[in-house]
Amino acid sequence: MFNSVRIRLTLWYTAAMAVVLLVLAAATYLALQENVVRRADAQAIELANSFLSTVNAEMGDASKPDSMDDGIAAAISEHRFRDVVFAVFDPQGNLLGVSEGYQQEDQPKRVSREEVARRLRPLLSSADAYGSLRFEGRQYRSYLRPFSVDRQQASLVVLQSLHPQNEFLETLAATFAIVIPLAILLSSLGGYLLARRSLSPVVAMSTQASRIGAENLHERLQAGNPRDELGHLAASFNELLDRLDRSFAEQRRFVADASHELRTPVAILCGEAEVTLGQTQRTEQEYRESLMILREEARRLKHIVEDLFTLARADAGQHPLALTDFYFDEVVGECAKNVRTLASAKDIVVSCEAQGELPIHADEALIRRMVVNLLDNAIKYTAPGGKVSLSCAADNGLYRLRIEDSGRGIPADLQSRIFERFFREDKARSRRESDGGAGLGLAIASWIASAHGGKIELTQSSAKGSVFTVFLPKGTSEPLILRLS
Repeated sequence: MFNSVRIRLTLWYTAAMAVVLLVLAAATYLALQENVVRRADAQAIELANSFLSTVNAEMGDASKPDSMDDGIAAAISEHRFRDVVFAVFDPQGNLLGVSEGYQQEDQPKRVSREEVARRLRPLLSSADAYGSLRFEGRQYRSYLRPFSVDRQQASLVVLQSLHPQNEFLETLAATFAIVIPLAILLSSLGGYLLARRSLSPVVAMSTQASRIGAENLHERLQAGNPRDELGHLAASFNELLDRLDRSFAEQRRFVADASHELRTPVAILCGEAEVTLGQTQRTEQEYRESLMILREEARRLKHIVEDLFTLARADAGQHPLALTDFYFDEVVGECAKNVRTLASAKDIVVSCEAQGELPIHADEALIRRMVVNLLDNAIKYTAPGGKVSLSCAADNGLYRLRIEDSGRGIPADLQSRIFERFFREDKARSRRESDGGAGLGLAIASWIASAHGGKIELTQSSAKGSVFTVFLPKGTSEPLILRLS
């Protein structure tokens, strides 16, 4: 039961509501109770003042009584209030007079003066003017007021019954006892319905997400309000699906292209082997030609498999960089020398220019492979008699390698795809013209640059040739393991 978010939200909401209602009810009850006591004390002072004013008036009359007892008795006779008792004591604690306000309709039994004096006499020795006591089953609030009349000392005790106020507080507590559980019950029901309605889009999105698989990855989650939190959640999940869809599409295209590239050399190997084995009598020269064909196709197949293995390790983040210190200009120059044999076969001139020494901290083997791949690409797509030039220099804290060829250029609509795997400008002709390339060289070169924190850009491409520019940082001292983006 507690595994449900709706149940947990409802319980938390109900618990919070219960705490708030209980705290509010307790605070209200205590505040009213304190207010009752304060009002009783204030009223007691007013009653005491009124009582003593009457006593002073009686004693100051021309026809004043012979003793203070008569004046007190006259004041008591004028101050008869329900739920209020006036009692006067002399300094020795003797009761001089007491009203009968304590006698209630539901208390027909009359209390004797001696009982009143016995219950009220302990108040005379109290240091506090205010006090509380229970008298004849009722709760009273007492107020002690010493006074003197004609140099005669006495003490007045005003006793107020809190029975009406206590009845109100009891009624209030009973009301709370009924209203609070009912409010908690209604709030829990409302909280459950609210949680259910609020989470219903989540349930709907969960149902939609459970139906999405590789075969229908194009479907997206629907949100009722795209601007609220659940709408943002659905948008984020849809963005994830977009990335997965693109990734799956790239993977499918990668597998299809790899299968296509591998199928041709394998078919040539199998066909040449079957033709050779199918002829019983062949000359040594024919066997040598067949073996040379098998060797060339095997080399091309090996090259494709090695490139695929490199890309697979890069995708899995398992291709660590072996960082060392070397000179970038020397590596570029050596790569230019290494491809001059390939360039001379097409009568292509390769030139290299470096502006000073360029020390770098990087993976030398990968940097060499990147430069060779770019040079190989430039030579393949440059017509015989053309030229390829390299220049490297420092530029704003980076090393810039510029490779320019005099080839036919790359069409504008294809320039954004040149770094894709297995991409070739003209697949019908490129295998023959590019010496069997699989279209992985630029993809690997781009990954090598990214792995070192740099990038490769197609700076210019027209009918007069293309220019590739590589930007590389000088390097860090910590090894890196980066994924191919």
